Amino acid sequence: MGFLSRLHGHCPAGVPRWGWVAVQLGLFFLASSALLGGALLVAGLVVVTWRKGFATYGSDGLNWVLLLVAGLLVAAATQAVSGDLAWWGLFNWLPFFWGFWGWQAYLDTPEARRRCSGWLVAGTVPVLLTGLGQMVLGWQGPWSMAGDLVIWHMDAGGNPNGRLSGLFDYATITAAWLALTWPLLLACLLRPPWIWQQRAPVLLLVVAHGLCLWLTASRNAWATAVLAVPLVLGPGTWAWLLPLLLLALLPVVLAVLPGVPAGLQELARSAVPDSLWQRLTDQAFDRPVATTRLSQWSAASQLVLERPWLGWGAAAFGMLYSLRSGFSHGHPHNLPLDLGLSFGAPVTLLLLAVPLWVVLAAVRHGMATASPTDRGWLAAFLLLASIHATDLPYYDARINMAGWFLLAGLRAYGLAASQRRATLTADSPVQ
Repeated sequence: MGFLSRLHGHCPAGVPRWGWVAVQLGLFFLASSALLGGALLVAGLVVVTWRKGFATYGSDGLNWVLLLVAGLLVAAATQAVSGDLAWWGLFNWLPFFWGFWGWQAYLDTPEARRRCSGWLVAGTVPVLLTGLGQMVLGWQGPWSMAGDLVIWHMDAGGNPNGRLSGLFDYATITAAWLALTWPLLLACLLRPPWIWQQRAPVLLLVVAHGLCLWLTASRNAWATAVLAVPLVLGPGTWAWLLPLLLLALLPVVLAVLPGVPAGLQELARSAVPDSLWQRLTDQAFDRPVATTRLSQWSAASQLVLERPWLGWGAAAFGMLYSLRSGFSHGHPHNLPLDLGLSFGAPVTLLLLAVPLWVVLAAVRHGMATASPTDRGWLAAFLLLASIHATDLPYYDARINMAGWFLLAGLRAYGLAASQRRATLTADSPVQ
């Protein structure tokens, strides 16, 4: 009962307490089980929808944009060349339009966002433990728990071999999860008031988290680990922090950029770990040109131009790229290109405009200079979004849910700030 009482704490006004409990537990279990975590998050959605009523959905203009997108997605599926896969692909998008609206009710206070970010961080602990276990102790799965509700597939030494994947199926998915929780964890470390006994476990978690980010051997993960620091610390630190970061990164830049004089590059590479500069320059791999990102992006761009209005259908890229190159890749490793070739240019522009608008509104209302938790929340979404320029981890349901939940928090912040400003304006005396 004491635990449940704590879960009831900081419940935003107007939302059911049991829905609030379900959402918190869902965030905690999300990394460990898409089924269990997702079911709890959907339960929270159902409860809040019952309380608010779907009639309020149209009160936010962005929801009408998403309804238009939903119609275009269905229209694209009717013209797809990928058959039933085109219809299954809609589940990567349509349910989350509902989630984006419903989860906002649970996130419109700073205390609620702080509580939710804490649960996401706590839910990352099993990812760190299994990742370090497979890399150091050779742990391997599958591990089944709770009557097969939770199943962890682990490979000794990681997947691909030598790259930490933990309880996720693949290292790049793990890297995306660690990237979105890394700023939230840094924000926890900065959150006042802490005494050293409380801060020490968080600091230990930061070290373990950073080590796991390194062991994923993901270039995206390494970049986000660096970029998160100035984003979480805020603009007030940039005058001294950015020059310091640039100075620290200079040897890495010189070691990997083409055109640097050979002597200088050799000196830089002697100062940078081989695993780092070889990974950044792709010298650790010997693979055909058709398997590179540039080849995939070129083919995807051509496909978009061939059918710009409704695209080829979800999951069509793998089939089409295999026919054109002889190599099979399930997606083009870039979100705008993936959307364009799957659903057409109109869907791409509208769907990308929604998070852009939400982020700009949150920044305009001061989220980038707000509390450490809100800065971490903003950074988490931005870093996860940036990963989708070179990879598509949203195909993992856990990453997708977490991304839309973060976006819902940004929208809730912007709407709450706008409402406060309107209230202050209305209450101010007329001159």
